[in-house]
Amino acid sequence: MASQEENQAQPFADIFDEDEAENFFLLSKPTCLIILGKPDSGKKTLARKLAQIWKCIFIEALEVIQTNIHEETEYGLKCQELLFKGQSISEELVTEMILKKIESPEVAHFGYILTGFPSLSEEYMTVSQQIEKIKSLKLKPDFLINIKCSDYDLCQRISGQRQHPDSGQVYQRNQWDPSVIEKHRKEKDQHEEENEKEDEEQEEEETAEDPLMKSEFLHQLVQRPEDTIENAEERVGKYKDIMLHPLEDLMAEQDCRYLIELNGNQQPDDLFKNYICCYCCFNKQDELFRVLSSYKLIAHRYRWRRSRWGQACPVALKQGDIVMGSPDLAVSFLGKMYALSSPEALKTFMLNPRPYLLPPMPLPPCKVLVFGPPFSGRTTICNLIAHKYKGKV
Repeated sequence: MASQEENQAQPFADIFDEDEAENFFLLSKPTCLIILGKPDSGKKTLARKLAQIWKCIFIEALEVIQTNIHEETEYGLKCQELLFKGQSISEELVTEMILKKIESPEVAHFGYILTGFPSLSEEYMTVSQQIEKIKSLKLKPDFLINIKCSDYDLCQRISGQRQHPDSGQVYQRNQWDPSVIEKHRKEKDQHEEENEKEDEEQEEEETAEDPLMKSEFLHQLVQRPEDTIENAEERVGKYKDIMLHPLEDLMAEQDCRYLIELNGNQQPDDLFKNYICCYCCFNKQDELFRVLSSYKLIAHRYRWRRSRWGQACPVALKQGDIVMGSPDLAVSFLGKMYALSSPEALKTFMLNPRPYLLPPMPLPPCKVLVFGPPFSGRTTICNLIAHKYKGKV
């Protein structure tokens, strides 16, 4: 009887190996997405929202240019020099910056959301060559999101855009056209059944504070040349002639479970909600739980626990030095504490902690002292030992 009880499985025992699960996560590929669609169909807006929610890296041509200029990288200095001369930034330079960003340490850890590539411009690479470049990436996109919108609806939306000259902000027709705003308000009032008086009071307050309702603000809005109906139709036609068929071939090769098509006629918030619904329907396996694990938690996180590194800095340990970290530079990752020794080490660790946590780390460095009389070969032996065991002299 006792032997049977011993052999019986314990229902509340944790059958998972924590270290094995942690190593599996560190070795796993981050989720990567690419958003496709016609010009001005809302790709950038959706990509920016997803990047904020999933905590991944948003990659787009203008965003990459601004980031490089702000960080004063080699590419950023080239861009500044070209802009100061009144020249445009070449397609080759933009493509190099995008590919460099995809290969960066932070993208290797957080993943990316790419939009605007492939581009309609074939100045440097044809659309087919750009698609082949995507297929050859080390971090290939896991999901393709295609925003679909009819040509007529898209051209009407583009031609209805207005820009404020001072701020540069672009407003859609339903944000600046009083007749459209009033129509939407009446439709909303018809669907309201409860708390009508409270809602009306709130709407009056919002209308009074909304600068878009002021006639002076409305008169300042202008239409950009590229937003005229003729130019919009030309861009959509160019997209269908150059890019549509190669993208259809790319989507045909994609596993249907990881191809998400959205209706581009919806508002950005509705478009985002539909993506979440599609994502949940298509992916109910480990990938979904892994991506959503840091989004909405069903309970509070566990308290921080001490890692095997103790107070030693993981970045310094990887470089062969034992340096104690500072409590002021401590971070939590996968529920454990890691103390970094300097702001530079903290920044490096935050970009991508995986290389510093994967086995055989934490491996304390072996320090060897070689001494002897002058000209006895100490330097030669030191160099041989360092070369053999990949150490530093």
